[in-house]
Amino acid sequence: MSQIKDKVVLITGASSGIGEATARVLSRKGASVVLGARRTGRLKTLTEALREEGGRAEYRALDVTTLGDVQAFAKFALETYGRIDVIVNNAGVMPLSRLEELKVGEWNRMIDVNVRGVLHGIAATLPIMKKQGSGQIINLSSIGGHAVHATAAVYSATKFAVIAISEGLRLENDKIRVTVISPGVTESELAESISADGAREAMKEFRRIAIPSEAIGRAIAFAIEQPDDIDVNEIIVRPTASPY
Repeated sequence: MSQIKDKVVLITGASSGIGEATARVLSRKGASVVLGARRTGRLKTLTEALREEGGRAEYRALDVTTLGDVQAFAKFALETYGRIDVIVNNAGVMPLSRLEELKVGEWNRMIDVNVRGVLHGIAATLPIMKKQGSGQIINLSSIGGHAVHATAAVYSATKFAVIAISEGLRLENDKIRVTVISPGVTESELAESISADGAREAMKEFRRIAIPSEAIGRAIAFAIEQPDDIDVNEIIVRPTASPY
């Protein structure tokens, strides 16, 4: 029997890309999924589709940059299903640009979503998991969290931070599993947030070898379905043809 069946899994940034694909993969494996994102229309459509397939799914509007909103999301899941087994801190943005372009607003947005959003997910669920005596926190980093390239300085800094936060969390807890998933170039809407012309064109070329979002969903499922005494700490998933 799958270790995922009947687990309650929260997914942030679930309205598209990796979040949506992960919801589909886990729901089909028997998880009860609670989906959060700002675009509730998409969440509603996804939730209805999962239910039509026989899955258990709920959704709630979510802005991960606001701690109270993430806490309310976790409370909603707890009141609905009685426990929280996993949170997938997936919400992220990637408006790449050269530092000399001084897109400070975009820098701050990446810090707010990619770093604070993960911290808020931890803050909202860790006390619940510790009270339960079990749980798993899965944080999405990136290959950008392992190497820095031009235009990606701030983005990479946020993804390096996710790895550091996750390792600290792992060291501080012996009953909570902590996993970092680092995708390589993957089909998603992240590139659509790039406003810098040069970075946007470079990303179009880079994304020619993109792997489907479902590949990352399967990696997340692999980490969850291990026995409780096995903690898969990090998975890097790249296209076979990836030069990075």
